[in-house]
Amino acid sequence: MPTGDGVLKREHFSAEGMRFYAEMARRDGMGVLSEEARDALLRETMAAVAPGSDVWVFGYGSLMWNPIIRVAESRVAKVQGFYRHFCLRQTLGRGTPEKPGLMLGLDEGGCCTGVAHRVAAAEVESEIGLLWQREMLSGAYRPHWIEAEAGAETLRALTFVVDRTHKRYEGLLPVETVAQRIANAEGVLGTNRDYLYRMAKHLSELAVVDDDVARLERRVRALAGELRSET
Repeated sequence: MPTGDGVLKREHFSAEGMRFYAEMARRDGMGVLSEEARDALLRETMAAVAPGSDVWVFGYGSLMWNPIIRVAESRVAKVQGFYRHFCLRQTLGRGTPEKPGLMLGLDEGGCCTGVAHRVAAAEVESEIGLLWQREMLSGAYRPHWIEAEAGAETLRALTFVVDRTHKRYEGLLPVETVAQRIANAEGVLGTNRDYLYRMAKHLSELAVVDDDVARLERRVRALAGELRSET
């Protein structure tokens, strides 16, 4: 089970790990998609992939730096029509029902720069199956095929867009509310602010400018006593 170091591992999504997450999710009132429903969505989504083809996966949050799946290649990529923001209530990995955190979702509008990972054809079945276990437990995301611009090339990529009808979706919250939630939430995977800090660090390493993430990091660090409070 997770140890609080903030890093997901493949073994966390074993049959035992999934039972653990599902039990905690039900306990916390998150809701859980049945295994049958998850499998049906997987089959429906992957029906669009030609046999023997590689699959690109677009990550905009922890999938960028902690994909856990085996990838053959990674590229910085940009998608139009979607943007990332902290909009999903988190009471499991980095929060609790008493102090819920917030996780990133890809929502409609704007644009987003992240990372496209290529899964080799020979590993698509195992790796996309693992990805499904990771992303589709609660049903807060909808699998979606998008076009991602990686330099001069346009890649058809699988990503996970928030379901605005899901009870975990909290919409566009005031920045101060987001900062307070992130600064104070902690769960079995560690602190919510660690997730934000890793996000900001990875974007910086990729030379990707995201002013919203940078501002939020400064405010959260101030609230956590790691910087002098902004006035």
